[in-house]
Amino acid sequence: MELHVRNLSKTYANGVHALRDVSLTVKPGMFGLLGPNGAGKSTLMRTIATLQQPDSGEIRLGDIDVLREPGRVRETLGYLPQDFGVYPRVTAEKLLHHFAILEGVADRSVRNDLVDALLHQVNLHAVRRQKVGGFSGGMRQRLGVAIALLGDPKLIIVDEPTAGLDPAERVRFLDLLSAVGENAVVILSTHIVEDVAELCSRMAIIRSGTILLEAEPLAAMAALRGRIWQRVVERDALDALGRDHAVVSTRMMAGRTIARVHAEIPPGEGFEPAEPTLGDVYFRTMGAAVA
Repeated sequence: MELHVRNLSKTYANGVHALRDVSLTVKPGMFGLLGPNGAGKSTLMRTIATLQQPDSGEIRLGDIDVLREPGRVRETLGYLPQDFGVYPRVTAEKLLHHFAILEGVADRSVRNDLVDALLHQVNLHAVRRQKVGGFSGGMRQRLGVAIALLGDPKLIIVDEPTAGLDPAERVRFLDLLSAVGENAVVILSTHIVEDVAELCSRMAIIRSGTILLEAEPLAAMAALRGRIWQRVVERDALDALGRDHAVVSTRMMAGRTIARVHAEIPPGEGFEPAEPTLGDVYFRTMGAAVA
């Protein structure tokens, strides 16, 4: 089952153009939607999730017209929004039972088996009788995935899922999403380049409501091979470097500033060829859009 978004546009009452003629094709597996805050990611995710209507355009999930048949979409949709609210005084087990009932799982025995299996899947079975209010951020996110998986959805949307997670929680959560992506269309909306690099076989970069690039991450990185160079730069020389070269990014390493530059030929003394990263693809795409 594939998701097709065609010519989607949305302008809010305050004049903000959240989406501008957005078109995407999303196949089963992990798809990364990458962009800065305010790029239009959440608007697109909410529209696909049938939580709001666009001004124009079309969305199809297999044979379902998403905009005209929202009920059919919700039957096969799992959605984990950026701000996942919890009931702090309820246990994880009881909360999952509650949402399973809302999904129509009325038989107690069937529901017990389903809840038990989901808690094992998201590695929360050992804490199933603990109150959710005491969960860490990563545990709450994994519980959110369990809720999203109720009903065996074929389309799963996760919006900024790793923001605020510590490194260990982030790894556990990404491993979980990777396993989920084997059996469904999973859209990962994020501003964290590493999440997309580690998980997604396809991606799109969005800025100001416009899709700037849709590609396979590995292919996009390969296209920059031989065009990324780096060297140590004194901080007071960064402005001059930016005037003379297409600086992709700068970062600190061991107290030194490393500048990465996009150029067809060696850009000057001291520069060494560097293996492209998805960060280079992202910043190069964003910089080209500004230029």
